[in-house]
Amino acid sequence: MSEIYHKIIQMAEEMKPDLSKQRRCLHQYPELGWCEMRTSSLIARKLKDFGYDEVLVGKDVCDAASRMGLPPQEELELQYRRAEKQGADPEFLPATRGGFTGVIGILHCGEGPTVALRFDIDALPLTETLEPSHLPNALGFSSRNPGVMHACGHDGHTTIGLGTAKILVSIRDQLHGTLKLIFQPAEEGVRGAKSIVEKGHLDGVDYVLGAHLNGGTDKTAGSIGAGRGTTLATTKMDVTFSGKAAHAGMSPEKGKNAMLAAVTAVLNLHAIPRFGDAATRVNVGKLTAGSGRNMICDHAKLELEVRGNTAEANQYMEDYAHRIVCAAAAMHDCKVKTEFVGSAKCSLNSPELSELVRKVILEKAGIPTLSSPDGLTGSEDYSYFSERVQQQGGQSCYFLNIVHCAGPFHNPEFDFDEVGLVNGVKAFSVMSANLMNA
Repeated sequence: MSEIYHKIIQMAEEMKPDLSKQRRCLHQYPELGWCEMRTSSLIARKLKDFGYDEVLVGKDVCDAASRMGLPPQEELELQYRRAEKQGADPEFLPATRGGFTGVIGILHCGEGPTVALRFDIDALPLTETLEPSHLPNALGFSSRNPGVMHACGHDGHTTIGLGTAKILVSIRDQLHGTLKLIFQPAEEGVRGAKSIVEKGHLDGVDYVLGAHLNGGTDKTAGSIGAGRGTTLATTKMDVTFSGKAAHAGMSPEKGKNAMLAAVTAVLNLHAIPRFGDAATRVNVGKLTAGSGRNMICDHAKLELEVRGNTAEANQYMEDYAHRIVCAAAAMHDCKVKTEFVGSAKCSLNSPELSELVRKVILEKAGIPTLSSPDGLTGSEDYSYFSERVQQQGGQSCYFLNIVHCAGPFHNPEFDFDEVGLVNGVKAFSVMSANLMNA
């Protein structure tokens, strides 16, 4: 075993330049959820060239009906055409058409446990800063896709997954069991994991691991953190109010004001009574309404979310929000339609696996580890993976890859220290080797 770990560390160190190059290439061509067509095709190309026994793409990855928050077909087709022009792999690109993104690489290494590793691949609808001091600008790898940016480190996560894939296939003769590398689409908005779970890819998995780059202080940067892994359950909703247009001066009484229904809903959504001793959240992040100052608004749309640190608390918020939007519509004699476009569950790490992650990564990879503090965090649709595996008696651990970051997450100035690429590859690789040699 010591020889395996030595080889992993040596390979990870030697691939530093290649990891940076890969990450920067991905950073230049960010793609939103269900539009990661170029990204998926290039991942599949690499996994096939590495020698993976199975490389699943397209409809073999996601259950079509379980995809949430899917863009309109016209938008998906535009993104497909752009991927063609931006160097997507011609063998694998056709399978992604229509929003069937994501890739799964599988290694069969005889009898033993099934280990799944998850890496998210999508970007955010943000315009990257033009500041010359921003490293991607200074080094010439900033986003080339207007209004889209890797501002949450998923270009790093994808790169870590590919680096891990290369190392593990090179030592496959020393591994026992089945390895699944899951490159997941549409994590932003928590839209993609459920479709992979519903396709059955987590069935029979004994161990599942996921991670996220995380901004650290001087004390903790360059380390790995694993604790209880608590995340907030969440529900994402798009709410459309339909009214009736009329002249605002001549006959306002003939209109049905969808904007009034929408703003009534917004004010009352943010006034939902909180849920006992559980932590809850609500936010209306976007309101689109109206067509002119002298017209009664006939159409308005809200994009909102609720969260809770228990399933019950999140359900309370979801039910209350639904009652509010229905009441607001009725008050202004409008129709309302609610579409659920994303969701995640509460997630908890398996204590035994979390402890093993800290121990193995410290002792075998030489990376400082810490017990991540509990408390409110964001939401993660990795929770679908975790829940399915734990329901079957398996174990799950979601850990933090702590590095220095420039700017906060989901911000136009976000960037991260690329030491996190090497640390991530080491962490996933030594843990996989440990679990598949137990």
